[in-house]
Amino acid sequence: MKRLIIVDDEKNIRQGLKAMIEREFPSDYTIEMAGNGAEALEMFQKERADIIITDIRMPVMDGIKLLEHLSTGSGAGEGPAVVILSGYDDFEYAKSAIRYRVKDYLLKPIRRDELFDILERIDKELKKQEQSDFKLEQEAEKFRKELRSTRLRALLMQKDVQLEREQQEVLKDLAFPFTLGVLNYYYSDGSRMKPEEVQGLIERLNGPLTSMFMETLTDWDGKLVLIGRHKQSFEELSKQAEARELRGLLIGISSECQSFEEIRSCYLKACRAMQYTFLYPQSNYIDFEEVREGRLSFPAPEEELRKLLNMLGTEREKEMKSLLAVIFQTEHLKLLDLSYLETVGRKINERVLDEVFRVHGEASVEILKLYRTVGNMYNYRHFHDYYRALEHLLIDLNEYIMGVRSAHTEHADMKEALAYIEANYFRPLNMAMVSNHVSLNYSYFSEAFKAYTGESFVLYLKKVRIHHAKELLAGSRCKLAGVSEAVGFESGKQFARVFKELEGISPGEYRAKSLVDGYFSRDDQEL
Repeated sequence: MKRLIIVDDEKNIRQGLKAMIEREFPSDYTIEMAGNGAEALEMFQKERADIIITDIRMPVMDGIKLLEHLSTGSGAGEGPAVVILSGYDDFEYAKSAIRYRVKDYLLKPIRRDELFDILERIDKELKKQEQSDFKLEQEAEKFRKELRSTRLRALLMQKDVQLEREQQEVLKDLAFPFTLGVLNYYYSDGSRMKPEEVQGLIERLNGPLTSMFMETLTDWDGKLVLIGRHKQSFEELSKQAEARELRGLLIGISSECQSFEEIRSCYLKACRAMQYTFLYPQSNYIDFEEVREGRLSFPAPEEELRKLLNMLGTEREKEMKSLLAVIFQTEHLKLLDLSYLETVGRKINERVLDEVFRVHGEASVEILKLYRTVGNMYNYRHFHDYYRALEHLLIDLNEYIMGVRSAHTEHADMKEALAYIEANYFRPLNMAMVSNHVSLNYSYFSEAFKAYTGESFVLYLKKVRIHHAKELLAGSRCKLAGVSEAVGFESGKQFARVFKELEGISPGEYRAKSLVDGYFSRDDQEL
């Protein structure tokens, strides 16, 4: 309800105005009355009024004097809406009060419709002003929050903090000591929920964050950062998430923060605490105080990593898996210091995975895609997910290296086979003889030979023999039967058929053509 003061030295006028207003606006105004300006000013100073309806001529303090006091020092902010009561004889005098932001004038005797019209207009203006003030306050509050978040985000990143007085004023709402927590939500595929979505999820669990936490912001890595007065707020949040089976919500909290200088340290502790959920599949909440001491660590397993690299490309898959468990000290997993696992993960990337690609070249797209993900163990929700992915990658690389080595061996075998054919094409030769020479299974040799040369063994042998036959036909006077026998054909008939099949003409026609071509070639040289 709006507060209204009626100021007039005539009691009947005061009471009449009050009765008219209350009948027309029964629940809109709380009305008080004063007999002169001094009484009204005292009322106003005790409790501000929204509207003052005042007469001009009054004893002790008249209306104009009252307006002077209201405009110069009666209170902070916008003054009340003032309506002046005046008669015809002092109307010009009343008009001089315009400098005091008088809203309107009522001439005596007062008409109801004029009074009500003025009050309704003032009411609309007050509502409009309230809306404008509310909007400005909202914008100002939004700006204050953004400025505070910016200052806090800077504190999370700065190592040596020296806050200026102005900056401390922005952060004055933070009450020390407090607990700082960081939150993330991981989906089952390892991807992360956006910070604003995490905040929405938490508010659906526990209501507005402002009821539980002093400050909410997002760090540069996309994690939600909450500042709470007590650890219990985070514990309650964890219980709510667990009750709803929201396993993807991870919470890490710091030890108590005592000053602005400790904010970065507390933030890093909370981040480290959340990382420790990596070791505990059943836990979504870690207090830094619980993991700060007593963690196990070991020297970097350099020798074991060397052995693992040597095993890749062999048929020692079972031994390789056992060695991987030793490298990661999986029997002590829940007691390990994260820094040990981080060191091992980095060294596996450098000493094993990168070395494989350096020596053997890039593998398939699928292997490379998995490699990019496995390269950072925190791409996974839990250590077991990372470990299984790494194990799978090593098995794929093992098969890849075996394939590369097999291809190299096969390549050497095929080169040796072709050399043997070239050296023995003129003899009775078949695929069984050549496969035995290179010590390969007959069926495997047949497939490998065709893959390597692009032709079957029989066709390839025919082409080799015809190639040498063409050299003899063009460069000697040997009879066709002699040529056929010299390049390994069983009969002249078979030789003629194969020659025409591959060259399109008979051996005799080829010889004649070669002689003519040779003749013209000599003439050209003489010319």
